[in-house]
Amino acid sequence: MTFLGLGDRAWLWLACACYLVGLILGTVALLRDRRQSRFSIYAIVGAGFILQTLGLYARGHAVRGCPIGNTFEIFQFTAWSAMSLYLVVGATFRSSVLGYFTACLSAVVTLVSLANPLWDATRRASAFGGNVWVEFHGALALFSYGVFALLALTSSMYLLQTYSLKEKRLRGLFSFLPSIIELDQISLRLLFAGVVLMTWSLGLGSVHWLHDLSSVDPAKLLVTSAIWFAYSAAMILRLWGTLISQRLAWVCVALFAAALASLPVVNASRHPVPPAAPQATVTR
Repeated sequence: MTFLGLGDRAWLWLACACYLVGLILGTVALLRDRRQSRFSIYAIVGAGFILQTLGLYARGHAVRGCPIGNTFEIFQFTAWSAMSLYLVVGATFRSSVLGYFTACLSAVVTLVSLANPLWDATRRASAFGGNVWVEFHGALALFSYGVFALLALTSSMYLLQTYSLKEKRLRGLFSFLPSIIELDQISLRLLFAGVVLMTWSLGLGSVHWLHDLSSVDPAKLLVTSAIWFAYSAAMILRLWGTLISQRLAWVCVALFAAALASLPVVNASRHPVPPAAPQATVTR
């Protein structure tokens, strides 16, 4: 579908360009040992977010549903979720470093998905059977992945800040990082929010699956349940004070890598939409 004269992929390419500009400008500022303006990074990634929203809206209108029907759409939706969350919680940081890291993540995810035509070659049939609640379940699950993406970023920042303090490297990127306490607090909130969203998603899905067990793909159920269990266990151990500091940060980074690796398995459980039969031509 075209929107304002542009196709959905064109909007998504423009969004990717904005994220790349934010990444480049942030990198230049760090190399020059300068603090990038929070307003500038917000404006750049905010523009990218709007463009990506338009692209996903156009795609959703074309497929008449939430645009999470193939690997390309799943990666785009995950990047969009992470960026939307950053635009909401980023104001709690007194630096633009989180925006820089988020722009980096979104630029990489959107560019990789756009550069792989095979990921978008076949639209997967809706696994939701027209059920709005089950489609909502899928959207919630992917949005929780966006939360976990931002959690992985803050965890990476925590590891960098810890390294800078131990090695007494306080210049460049390290001088712009938020404090250890601030990073720990925001990471805990993100972990809690992600687990709540994923629990809600699985709860909605189970209501449908219990009525039709044949609709459940064993591999998909096993993988998503394992991701949910791992994050839930990490949250509980954090609240108990058993999993803290660098160990928690490394676990959050590793778990997000595992979550990303699980997306092809989740998408493979759906069946491709058969191509439309070519219309016969009438010769005279």
